Amino acid sequence: MNYAEARAQTALVTAYYSSPIADVVDQASEAILGHLAKRNPFALDALQRNAWLGQIDIVRRQLRGLNGWIAFEFAIPRMGKRADVVLVTAGVVFVIEFKVGSRQFDAAAFDQVMDYALDLKNFHAGSHDRRIVPIVVATMADESPFKLTWGLDGVAGPIGSNGNNLGKFVAEVVRQTPGQGGLDGEQWSRTGYRPTPTIIEAAQALYQGHRVENITRSDAGAKNLSETAACLAGIIEDAKAHQYKSICFVTGVPGAGKTLAGLNLVTLRTKAHEEEHAVFLSGNGPLVEVLREALARDEYGRLKERGQKTKKADAARKVNSFVQNIMHFRDGNLTTTEPPIERVAVFDEAQRAWDKNHLAKFMGQKRGQSDFQMSEPEFLVSVMDRHDGWCVIICLVGGGQEINAGEAGLTEWFSALKRSFRGWKVYTSTKLAHRDYHWGQDLAAELEGLDRQSLSALHLAVSVRSFRAEKLSEFVGALVAGEADEAEQIYQAIKASFPIAVTRSLVQAKQWLRNRARGSERIGLVASSGASRLKPEGINVHEKIDAPTWFLNGKDDVRSSHYMEDPATEFDIQGLELDWVGVCWDADFRSVNGKWQCYRFSGTRWQNVNDDNRKIYLANAYRVLLTRARQGMVIYVLAGDVIDATRPPSYYDGTAAFLSKCGLPLI
Repeated sequence: MNYAEARAQTALVTAYYSSPIADVVDQASEAILGHLAKRNPFALDALQRNAWLGQIDIVRRQLRGLNGWIAFEFAIPRMGKRADVVLVTAGVVFVIEFKVGSRQFDAAAFDQVMDYALDLKNFHAGSHDRRIVPIVVATMADESPFKLTWGLDGVAGPIGSNGNNLGKFVAEVVRQTPGQGGLDGEQWSRTGYRPTPTIIEAAQALYQGHRVENITRSDAGAKNLSETAACLAGIIEDAKAHQYKSICFVTGVPGAGKTLAGLNLVTLRTKAHEEEHAVFLSGNGPLVEVLREALARDEYGRLKERGQKTKKADAARKVNSFVQNIMHFRDGNLTTTEPPIERVAVFDEAQRAWDKNHLAKFMGQKRGQSDFQMSEPEFLVSVMDRHDGWCVIICLVGGGQEINAGEAGLTEWFSALKRSFRGWKVYTSTKLAHRDYHWGQDLAAELEGLDRQSLSALHLAVSVRSFRAEKLSEFVGALVAGEADEAEQIYQAIKASFPIAVTRSLVQAKQWLRNRARGSERIGLVASSGASRLKPEGINVHEKIDAPTWFLNGKDDVRSSHYMEDPATEFDIQGLELDWVGVCWDADFRSVNGKWQCYRFSGTRWQNVNDDNRKIYLANAYRVLLTRARQGMVIYVLAGDVIDATRPPSYYDGTAAFLSKCGLPLI
């Protein structure tokens, strides 16, 4: 059994060992160690053995006489990790992380245990209405004072203990938190875990061998990603069995898990059907870079954890086949007429493929092909069409996500099929009539005469990016469409779980974000690529960020999102996400008398945008920015400057007023 398989095999084990506290106190330490070693999927080395024995010894000494339930190595599935100890007593849940031999309480340890506590609060059904207390035990540290502070959600600030005062601290928490309802620990542990991982966490989990149904929420209110996965697998198997070519269009609201569905399909097909050479292709450069870097760091860290000598570059080479840039696939097939090795190709953000004119210009200038006469969709289908027998293309389509000149939307895919590939079988979702997909055109007419089937399982209807507000994408859709009354009505339904605020002060916006982020929750500023007049505020959208550094590096790195010095634009952040987002709003997309108007800054002044497609791209840019937060966001609208002709207050006041009409509070 390899490392990934071993991790996946134990993923659903709630805890390596659990029992009433009294039973743990009365058992010999070696007996408890035996239970832990039996569940451990790897060889038990001396370091782990001694750490477990140290934890067991402290627990047995400090919790004697306490009523309740205790678990060792309790699973936190979304993070793919385990909390050292979870303790349930007097209706309160304690999450305890041990640092055996450590002389100090470092920030990383507090963030780690806080992350575990927040994961339980947000994703574990039995913990939603419970008080949760995170504790770090650094066994060689000096004794620290007890301080109990509660967040609004009932999760305490992390407490530091050296182990000798653990029992006293637990008792003090219970004393200061009376009236908690009784809680059976064993029953609590089995109440269900419904995670919503970030795309980075999901990619790491899938790469390690987990299945999508094990790392995502499964409640009836959310569209089950496994249903879409099963539907796509069935289409592939049918195409293979009957030797025909098919193309599927999977639609979904922003954050619904389209990319996750694609990654899941590729990993499952690669594992079970290696000869298909399934590939995940994305034209989103920052997404590819961030996912590859995250996977490489994770793989490198796990190899080091196992004691294997390796270099990060070796780990990077190993993971590069997991996610590939669509341009490499396209350009690699320009100089050959042979069929590609891949029988299954997943195209992420397929609506962003280039139209004929844009691709012809690129090919002439960059690839020396002056007579190129196909759009990107037509060329990509033609490459897969070279196969004898069967092949399957899966297009993941985001509604209202086209943000760049030359992005063709769905219409060009359908036109190419009708024009050149009428023998292909076409599967579409049932939502093609939605305004976010059709660009005002009759997509059904584009498919007339083709062998087409419409399937409800090919639409992902509920956002899983924001576990707090499933209707966020509806709210943003109404806002961007200029429908203030509808937006206000939707916001009333989500405001309790997904806070959104408006401010005219950048200082206040940053402080709002800092006040809300706990543990390793990620914060950052985003802005439209056309927000040129944010520069006087210190927000320079023309200064390119390094996406992996911005999205992955920690709070101590000035280049990371946490420092809020460098904004990400819609091109940097599409397909990715943060926990808490600050959206910085400039005059490129401004509300005038309740109607959105589009502008671009050129030279020394703003100019009207008259091209209808460019208006769509700009509206979609703000749609992308407004749907990047998982937990909440603050919108910063400039106050303007009466002595700056490019930033008078009148350019911004209408936008602030419109957002207020949408129900958003001004801070």
